[in-house]
Amino acid sequence: MKKTVFIIGSILLMFSSCEFFQIDNYDDPGETIKGEVVDVATGERVLTDQGSEGTRIRLRELSWTETAVPDNFDFWCMKEGIFQNTKVFKGYYNVRIDGAFIPLVRLNQQGDTLFDGSKYTDIKGVTEVKFEVQPFLKLEWIGEPTVSNGKITASFRVTRAVSPEEFRSKIEPMGGYSNDFLNVTDVRLFVSQVAYVGYREWDNRYSVERTFSGNSFNAQLGETITITTNGVIPAGRTVYIRAAARINYRTENVARHNYNEAKRVDIPK
Repeated sequence: MKKTVFIIGSILLMFSSCEFFQIDNYDDPGETIKGEVVDVATGERVLTDQGSEGTRIRLRELSWTETAVPDNFDFWCMKEGIFQNTKVFKGYYNVRIDGAFIPLVRLNQQGDTLFDGSKYTDIKGVTEVKFEVQPFLKLEWIGEPTVSNGKITASFRVTRAVSPEEFRSKIEPMGGYSNDFLNVTDVRLFVSQVAYVGYREWDNRYSVERTFSGNSFNAQLGETITITTNGVIPAGRTVYIRAAARINYRTENVARHNYNEAKRVDIPK
């Protein structure tokens, strides 16, 4: 019996001397990083999806030295092209974003850095960061949407926000370049009952997708595109619409859409 008690006591003593019983005395993260993503050519915010198909913000803390490789912390831009996170530990960070625009961090196939447009900053209190980028495409509404018999008809225009020559000059040095990257693969009119309508929130009863092969969309660049929604939206319903388009190029392995702003549409009773 004495031997058993001795063993149990030894085990408890061993655990009490290790991290098993240590109290986590770190303060909860309470610093804030906020900012916006704008088109470097126009100063307008780059509208995006709200979720992993949209603009990703990646934080990498560089002031923490206990690990050889710092962990990444990701969150996502809001559809209006702004971002905010109020639960960040105080420290020195690398801040990187990826979205439907020319990558701000570009490496060649050997892993050498060709360009680094990320930010390095201390996050303390409220820290604001502004990113200037080159979107792939620009979408603009033309006129106001109309409603007839529960269907919405909307018109918009799709143009390139970065020239083919500049796109190639930035992307080709990364390796594996293809002329097909610039092809517009699909254009969509998303419909949803939530204001942040996008790739995750669209209602497939009413939304419309048009796909294009090769460079067949090129003739429609800069032209008016008119789309009428599918199905019949019930009378008295309020919905939101957004137009989206993307090219045949993936950033961080994700094919991301460029967007215009959401519009509210009230279906008459």
